[in-house]
Amino acid sequence: MNYHKRFTDQTLAERLQSAGAVLIEGTKGCGKTETAKQMAASVVHFDADEQVKIKMQIDPRSVLTGAAPSLLDEWQEYPQIWNYVRREVDERRLKGQFILTGSATPDDKARRHSGAGRFSVIKMRPMSFFEKGWSTGEVGLAALMRGEAPVSESVAFELGDFAEKMTLGGWPGMIGENVMDGLRFVSDYIALIAEVDLSRVSEKRRDPYKVKRLLQSLARNISTEATLAALSKDAGGSDGDLDDETTADYLSALERLMVIDNLPAWNTHIRSADMLRKSPKRHFADPSLAVGALGLSADKLTADLNFFGLLFESLVIRDLRIYADASGGSVFHYRDSRGTEVDAIVEYADGTWGAFEIKLGIGAADEAAANLKKFAGKIDTDKVKPPAALTVITGNGFAYRRPDGVNVVPMSALTA
Repeated sequence: MNYHKRFTDQTLAERLQSAGAVLIEGTKGCGKTETAKQMAASVVHFDADEQVKIKMQIDPRSVLTGAAPSLLDEWQEYPQIWNYVRREVDERRLKGQFILTGSATPDDKARRHSGAGRFSVIKMRPMSFFEKGWSTGEVGLAALMRGEAPVSESVAFELGDFAEKMTLGGWPGMIGENVMDGLRFVSDYIALIAEVDLSRVSEKRRDPYKVKRLLQSLARNISTEATLAALSKDAGGSDGDLDDETTADYLSALERLMVIDNLPAWNTHIRSADMLRKSPKRHFADPSLAVGALGLSADKLTADLNFFGLLFESLVIRDLRIYADASGGSVFHYRDSRGTEVDAIVEYADGTWGAFEIKLGIGAADEAAANLKKFAGKIDTDKVKPPAALTVITGNGFAYRRPDGVNVVPMSALTA
């Protein structure tokens, strides 16, 4: 299979120039190993090489002798290797020695010394629309954040085609496959999480039926701030609600597997006395997992446009995070006690920020633009910068700047 370029390629190359070891984290199947192999001079598969098990028992440092940069794939299978890598980096005093990839975070019982000054961490997600060739790339997020006006041709848009793309998701292994293959992939992915992965990562048996119900609840509540109690109640089956402690435990394990990728709330200075809400919004690493959890199809998605809209929001959030990561930004959401809500805030370390509303149809652009202007009026610009961009991201149409200064950009024209 031909390798498809990722935004992480450039990030990884830069980090190898500045750190002794680079850790790439992301849910399984998102492409970490293949991306790392593009830069690696040697590879050690911790999850598949029987020789590794023997070496780790006799002399762990012997697995670190490959040509640099050496890829240590699925390193979390032997968490103690972290400390050996740290020591090796200290002794060699060279940059770009190791790349570690992992699809799960080791539990707290694994003693790891700080990697500060030795490790650089990259969060990798499934592929964006642009990386999969589904976006023209005529409008860059970085350009929007510099205040540039967007321009693009009108993008082709059919709801059924969009639903199929959402079902296939951003999984590199699904490039060139049909929608039925995509449905089988995400259904199997969910089944493996429930039946195998959650028990493996937490080192104790989990009830697959309860895990599956929780995954379905997360899917039904995607792009919302559903509380722990709400998820527990919604995930309840014939034997009653899940208790909050069990739900919290399962959610923690899903976070360690990087299957869920919640969107944190933005903290900022506002002029009004409204209280800022702190709850994260619920998202999967890829919205196709919600499709798999609920056993949906492209036809079922197009028959429920309200739910389709929530999935579309999650899809855009995934891509905004990928594009923001490429230029050093972070993504949040905003909601206050008066109900003012903004789907996404992109912020950079220098305080530059922009606000984004996400609407499936271009017909909702007027309402979304008005909400963005109202929100911008609440910000205390004596304490924070004024917004660099106010933008509505849609499923169709073309990119332009409205007379009120709000940008409108179709997702299929967006890139980093």
